[in-house]
Amino acid sequence: MEVVRRRAAERRRVVEEARRWASSLSFKATAILVGSYARGDFNKWSDVDVLLITGELGGGPLERLRKVEAPPGYEVIVWTPEEFALLLKKGNPLALEAARSGVFLRDDYGLSSSPELRARSESPGSGSAKRVRSEA
Repeated sequence: MEVVRRRAAERRRVVEEARRWASSLSFKATAILVGSYARGDFNKWSDVDVLLITGELGGGPLERLRKVEAPPGYEVIVWTPEEFALLLKKGNPLALEAARSGVFLRDDYGLSSSPELRARSESPGSGSAKRVRSEA
């Protein structure tokens, strides 16, 4: 049981660290933790995967990524709200993962309550997008 407690504590620590980083961004954004830390199946080599949705940075995906200062060990993907909506509609695996098992770190665009996201997260065989509250 000690291993389970340590893993749960490590996940909480990473989620809170990611939430602090997302909160520090100076522009309007929705940040969703995806990947192994969101699912809870991380290991010591896992990076912190964050889908960052913002319409504030301009340019293409690589240019937007260059404008975001992510901490070491973070893998950030930057999409506009329009790109996210389109990719979700098309069934993009990352967009679907965000809808089904993503942990909302910050939600300036209100995506966690959008009908499209809700429909995708509640479809048969899927998990559900979740907000993880601070456990301090």
